[in-house]
Amino acid sequence: MTSQVNAVFDERREHGLLVGYLPLGFPTVDASVDAAVALVENGVDILEMGLPYSDPVMDGLVIQRATNTALEAGFRLAQTFDAVAAIRARVDAPVLVMTYFNPVLQYGVEKFSQELEDAGGAGLITPDLIPDEASEWLHAANAHDLDRVFLAAPSSSPERLESSTKNSRGFVYAVSTMGITGARTDVDSAARGLVERLRSAGAENIGVGLGISTPQQVSEVLEYADAAIVGSALITALADGGPSAVANLARELSAGKH
Repeated sequence: MTSQVNAVFDERREHGLLVGYLPLGFPTVDASVDAAVALVENGVDILEMGLPYSDPVMDGLVIQRATNTALEAGFRLAQTFDAVAAIRARVDAPVLVMTYFNPVLQYGVEKFSQELEDAGGAGLITPDLIPDEASEWLHAANAHDLDRVFLAAPSSSPERLESSTKNSRGFVYAVSTMGITGARTDVDSAARGLVERLRSAGAENIGVGLGISTPQQVSEVLEYADAAIVGSALITALADGGPSAVANLARELSAGKH
């Protein structure tokens, strides 16, 4: 079993990785593909493409607005696979799909996994799914050689951290702050303590997300974590200036790698 994501961590761990999040279908499907390609061409190592969902309870206002725009423009879940395939045809970076789990269940876990594999996707990040309730997804991920990324928060119990570490493949997503996503002036210091706890639980690859928006914050996070994850700042750039603005910001952020 090979992991697209593990391979990139193994290759680039020394300098740290930059993970970029954008919603699929925003502002259009083609523009989201172009923006994703621009990220990789300007220093982003792993792509995290969000599946628009009508009830994004864990997302901040910037992501909510973007996903609503995508849905209002008619984005359908089945377009996910064409978009992933279009990105992979142009760049070699792993493409993880970030999604609440209900759309995957509605589509069919096996069918979703098969089509994601066929499209060249790397796996899923599932923010609202805990490993204890993920047996169907874990089985499908194994069958289709897909990475599975679970979240860990400062409030997570030692047992939950151990479970997230044991069941993740690719990396563990450390949520640096309590609450919803969005760029902040300071990345919560709780992130450092959470990463230490995850290391104690055996986590090898750890990405820190929620609130990172500057090269300085990328550099700060990479002092103790393996990857810095940026989302809202990139979406704002895309909304304001299109794929070229995303490219410029990605280039700036990647300067924070060591």
